[in-house]
Amino acid sequence: QVQLVESGGGLVQPGGSLRLSCAASGSIFSINVMGWSRQAPGKQRELVAAVFNGGSTNYADSVKGRFTISRDSAKNTVYLQMNSLKPEDTAVYYCNAFGLGYRGDEYDSWGQGTQVTVSS
Repeated sequence: QVQLVESGGGLVQPGGSLRLSCAASGSIFSINVMGWSRQAPGKQRELVAAVFNGGSTNYADSVKGRFTISRDSAKNTVYLQMNSLKPEDTAVYYCNAFGLGYRGDEYDSWGQGTQVTVSS
């Protein structure tokens, strides 16, 4: 099994910044993709950003130019730097990792979520 532990959420004023971290541990042979999704109250979960094994990245249109995803492969850790935060960025942010375990089995693991609140 693969476990993900997120950190870095909190309360920030509009225009401020936060950095989320997510560390993966367990039976990890490879990680193909790590990403961040978010879910606001009353809304569906949406993909925010993802980073692939080769280093390519994807972003939701709503966060392009403000959020940056990065990955430390040696530490099995993914980061989400969030700048110019807006009240509409308020949500629970979830980390996700997809890859192969040591037994050749695929895993698709999610973290427990971390709350980000943007408010004055």
